[in-house]
Amino acid sequence: MGPERVPIPGAPALAGTPAATTGQAIDGVSCQTTEQTVLHIHTHLTIFVNGKQRQVPAGIGIPDAVAQQTPAGAFIDSGSCFYWLHTHAADGIIHIESPVHRTFTLGDFFDEWGQPLSARQVGPARGQVTAIVNGRVWQGNPRQVPLGSHENLQLEVGTPRVAPETINWSITGL
Repeated sequence: MGPERVPIPGAPALAGTPAATTGQAIDGVSCQTTEQTVLHIHTHLTIFVNGKQRQVPAGIGIPDAVAQQTPAGAFIDSGSCFYWLHTHAADGIIHIESPVHRTFTLGDFFDEWGQPLSARQVGPARGQVTAIVNGRVWQGNPRQVPLGSHENLQLEVGTPRVAPETINWSITGL
């Protein structure tokens, strides 16, 4: 278990965090010096490429991220600013902490990450993309998958397909 009581995959990251993020708005999402809590929800994202899991890295949406070591692993608790969508640990938990109520999408998150997302590509991985939302296949563009409270999202590139993963939200405290 990682610092958010969610397992951290023992796998390489799909892609690193963007080094050139300057804090400018992305898709209408600002980067502010403190986290915002008018809308405060969490979504879990799991990624598989040809049946092998890939990590969603810590520090997405937190430019100049600074990690603190905890007994359960690294946790990003500061940086130059926080985008409204960000990751604190490499466990796939996307924190949505916004000063406005709006529907954020997986496309918004990937744009902050600086990685492509389409029906044929997830980050650097290319192939047929299947998006699974709470155990059901998403019919449509994976960029449009909404980020909802306590959802389990899975992106699969290529084959073989992997059974949908879920996390137990009741033990996370999120």
